[in-house]
Amino acid sequence: MNPITALVTIVFAAIAVLLFLMQQFPAAIGVGILAVLTAYSLKVANNWERFVILRAGKLSSVKGPGLFVIIPIIDSITAVIDERIQTTGFNAEQALTRDTVPVNVDAIVFWHVHDAQRAALNITDYRGAVERVAQTSLREMIGSSMLSALLSERKAADELLRSEIARKTADWGISVNSVEIRDVAIPVALQDAMSRQAQAEREKEARVILGSAEAEIAAKFVEAARTYGSDPAALHLRAMNIIYETTKERGATILIPTSMVDSMSVALPSALQAAQAQGQGTTGT
Repeated sequence: MNPITALVTIVFAAIAVLLFLMQQFPAAIGVGILAVLTAYSLKVANNWERFVILRAGKLSSVKGPGLFVIIPIIDSITAVIDERIQTTGFNAEQALTRDTVPVNVDAIVFWHVHDAQRAALNITDYRGAVERVAQTSLREMIGSSMLSALLSERKAADELLRSEIARKTADWGISVNSVEIRDVAIPVALQDAMSRQAQAEREKEARVILGSAEAEIAAKFVEAARTYGSDPAALHLRAMNIIYETTKERGATILIPTSMVDSMSVALPSALQAAQAQGQGTTGT
């Protein structure tokens, strides 16, 4: 009994007692009967509740929210439907994917009742039915999906599962808001194999990148060699830069070949250029 019905019943009962003490027996009996009828007929539905009422076994109405009155004995409340969003967890254990990989999948579905009449009259236990339909739909979805798609395309799998559950529960007055796959567990041996495969792919990509970098470096070296070969002054400056870079470290002993020291001569680039010019002149004659 809800608080409002209890309060009204207590008031009528108190009035009946007072009338009885005042020896107004007919009025006391009438108010007492009214108190009993109030206790059985005055109902209150919360904002999220819908009361499905049968009158002599046939659907009479769906009441709520607020106060409403039923006829005792003739009317009966067959179901109280909660129209708030409900959550139902479900799973599939050792379900085979399309590529015959056993997986354990945990998911959760968010749903609500939008038609209290159909939820009460078209199915015995709509809550249990939603759970069983969700579990069956999950197994069907797993069986038609590849493992790679199930792992990488989670949003698409959620939407596919939501639409399938919504299609099967539409006749029960139920709307499916969303479905979320929480976890996809695969066998440990397969996890190790996938880890090794991913590591091999990463190593392959790293080797390709390293090879590309070495090819670019080799091309730059060839270009630099051509520049140094055609310009002795550039080679001379490069030798001086190498010696400078090696002498920047303090407290270190550095051994320099005599050929490198000889290359530091200021007259060497001019002599090389003269020798090249003489060689070209001899070739021309």
